[in-house]
Amino acid sequence: MGSAQYTELGAFLRSRRDRIRPGDVGLPSGPRRRVPGLRRDEVAQLAGASVDYYNELERGAGSQPSEQMLAALARALRLTADERDYLYHLADRPVPVQGTAASHVHPGMLDLLGRLTSTPAQVITDLHVTLVQNPLAVALLGDQSGFRGARASFVHRWFTDPAARHLYPGADHRTQSRAFVADLRAVAARRDAKDTEASSMIASLLETSSEFATLWADHDVAFRRDDRKRINHPALGVIEVNCLNLFSEDGRQRLLWFTPALGTDSADLLNLLAVIGTQEVAAPTQESPAG
Repeated sequence: MGSAQYTELGAFLRSRRDRIRPGDVGLPSGPRRRVPGLRRDEVAQLAGASVDYYNELERGAGSQPSEQMLAALARALRLTADERDYLYHLADRPVPVQGTAASHVHPGMLDLLGRLTSTPAQVITDLHVTLVQNPLAVALLGDQSGFRGARASFVHRWFTDPAARHLYPGADHRTQSRAFVADLRAVAARRDAKDTEASSMIASLLETSSEFATLWADHDVAFRRDDRKRINHPALGVIEVNCLNLFSEDGRQRLLWFTPALGTDSADLLNLLAVIGTQEVAAPTQESPAG
């Protein structure tokens, strides 16, 4: 990147930071603020970056930000799709393909996620790639942000990685498998016929998973909307929850949030999540979004 392009990148980040009020992203306003928008340290916190690194970006210095870092900044600054693409242009990075872990999340969906502070919630793609989680979702489900490639999809991991199945009790695996396959068939039908992302995943799973191939042959079709699930937590045991979905207009993204199932002790267990903290999942080998 040339010095002029770095300077423009810094100016663009500052302009977007100045327009956001702390309350827009779930931060306290405070009585004494010297800037109209967010402070640099607040953007760094939201993006999972160090304050020094973000300061360098705004000054037009430092190293070229990674694609994962750009995605985190776009979400922290609530950029529109056009603004996100421009940010990647300024950083001389290719715009990520939709459906990957670096996909753009609509600011309105991020706003809703930010307001769900007392319940686990996350945004995923229609192929079950996790885009962003709130702290309680990380505590309940584990950090799903570091997976890349085909493994970014939980459906793909479900049928190819036995560790993914630890999330649900063994007695529920058959039901979950059938639901995932029926949902994937519905997703494939909704997508454009020229779209290869879903068809490539289906072809890969048909080749690598006999269970998937058997269930696919049943031709069940059903989007996952409202589910009642039992989730294994390493410290709290089995937590029974209702999983509710809000679909984006094009159906490519879903906001999921989890509420305690009636008639269980799940409400008390969910209240303990913030105390227990993040549960462990199979560690991905790729670097984190913070770069």
